[in-house]
Amino acid sequence: MSETDVKLSPAALATRAAIVDTAERLFRTMGYQKTAVADIARAMKMSPANIYRFFSSKSAINEAICGRILEGLDAAVWAVARGQESPADRIRALFRLLQEQTIALFFQERRMHDMVAAALEEHWAVIDAHILAIENAFQHIIEDGQAQGVFAALDPELTSKLLHCTCPLFTHPALVEQCSQTEDLPQLSRAMAEFCLRALRPDAAAA
Repeated sequence: MSETDVKLSPAALATRAAIVDTAERLFRTMGYQKTAVADIARAMKMSPANIYRFFSSKSAINEAICGRILEGLDAAVWAVARGQESPADRIRALFRLLQEQTIALFFQERRMHDMVAAALEEHWAVIDAHILAIENAFQHIIEDGQAQGVFAALDPELTSKLLHCTCPLFTHPALVEQCSQTEDLPQLSRAMAEFCLRALRPDAAAA
């Protein structure tokens, strides 16, 4: 929740949420670029000026929508990280989740793709938060594995970043779009998970 949200009344927070709901629905039907603030206002039977009472710009609405989508993915990521499976199986599951959710969120709903691409290219704050959530989830699993003696005693923070660095080919929307015609991305994500797990083995670090 932003500082702006904290200062708003419950009624104002509800109006903000309704604006985001309406904008997201229009994005999914009309497309991110074609939806204007005037369209959102018209759908809500209010003036554009009233929309701007709650959001400073269309970009602020865009970021709110993107943030809500990514929060759902972050929750799924943490559900895997905190699961009861072995640390190795959680690493496998997290790679699989990231690959599958990239396709589900950004390609099965093509009209949302441009917004996500813009978020990545323009370094929206919600993207930074999402990256941090993934790396923290990897770190949580790594530390569990180290505590159990099944992962090498590597720097867990650095190792989590390195694990995440292996994912963009099957999680970055632009790269997925380029590679999906020539690569079996589910198989690639599985192979990459196994490659990383070999590097995490205690005997691999000793070698």
